[in-house]
Amino acid sequence: MEIQFLGTGAGVPGRLRNVSSIALKLLDEINEIWLFDCGEGTQHQILKTAVRPRKIKKIFITHLHGDHIFGLPGLLSSRAFQGGDDELMIFGPKGIQQFVTVCLKISDSHLKYPITFVEISEAGLIYDSGTFQVYCDFLDHRIESIGYRVVEKNLPGELQAAKLKEAGIPSGPLYGRIKRGETVELPDGRRIDGRDYIGPEKKGRIVTILGDTRKHPNSVKLAKDADVLVHESTFRQDEAALAKSYYHATTKQAAEVAKQAGAKRLFLTHISARYIGKEALKLEKEAQSVFKQSTIVNDLDSFDIPFKK
Repeated sequence: MEIQFLGTGAGVPGRLRNVSSIALKLLDEINEIWLFDCGEGTQHQILKTAVRPRKIKKIFITHLHGDHIFGLPGLLSSRAFQGGDDELMIFGPKGIQQFVTVCLKISDSHLKYPITFVEISEAGLIYDSGTFQVYCDFLDHRIESIGYRVVEKNLPGELQAAKLKEAGIPSGPLYGRIKRGETVELPDGRRIDGRDYIGPEKKGRIVTILGDTRKHPNSVKLAKDADVLVHESTFRQDEAALAKSYYHATTKQAAEVAKQAGAKRLFLTHISARYIGKEALKLEKEAQSVFKQSTIVNDLDSFDIPFKK
């Protein structure tokens, strides 16, 4: 599992930061990439990465402001020319289906693949792949804004090959049955319970990606025990009043959410173009004063999300 930030800016494209889009790469797990928001120029950012549009199978839109959706028509059209024949699912607030269909109709764009729209009307579980579940809840922005919580189901424990060898059980076809937890009769007549040779379950990972929002209790709920929390930090802490009036959050408020939720790591995004170089690092230090594992991200930054030890 890997997360890559395609755009980390706020409001309008800047020289150093494009507008919002995040790729959650689940290639090893389910051979898919999930996109969170798709601001203007997202497909241009993708060209600078190893992301293949045909691998994008789910798109989750946090809200309908232009810096989060204006890249959709172009990306969807290009995907049709790049081997993307499989169904695409788009999740988002009410209105996302109308936006996409009108753009495609007026531009006379014809896709080779079906799109299933899921317009979200209530909080809770919105998708279950069998390996991942996606939950959502509503945040506090000028228009309806949604946060997403991606939960990986626990993985079976690993086969303890060393323990099997100590018991004098040679490797071979029996290992497959033992790994499935079956009771197996060995050639020497012994019967063993496969469950005795399987390690503990590996706890699944949790990734929380929030839309634009003021600090809100639902943010904490969505980020509970998350391995990764992605939170906007549009303003400095000394601009808290301004952040509130524009329905955004400050760096420290984002860090407070991470700390209260018990998250393992915080990635700060949706950075104003006013903050470049040392000014951007000051934002990071503000957050780190509250939550040490805070990182301000830049366009194209990529991070592995390991299993908990």
